[in-house]
Amino acid sequence: MIYFDLLICLVIVLAGVAAMRSRNLVSAAVMVGVVSLMVSYLFLRMGAPDVAMTEAAIGAGLSTLIFLIAIRRTGEDEG
Repeated sequence: MIYFDLLICLVIVLAGVAAMRSRNLVSAAVMVGVVSLMVSYLFLRMGAPDVAMTEAAIGAGLSTLIFLIAIRRTGEDEG
């Protein structure tokens, strides 16, 4: 199972780099959501289900949704 956790950490790093290098704000916001979702999984694996649920709901869900709504309303989604 340690190899799967290392794979999740690799996905976190790659999604973070993709979010930083992305010219499109929508894809950057989605990548930030992927990072939060993967971190949520790692919290679950470490035995903190309450923190994992909070990270998934707030970090991956609500924050990504707020980013996407803000991008849509400002019209900055052209990349």
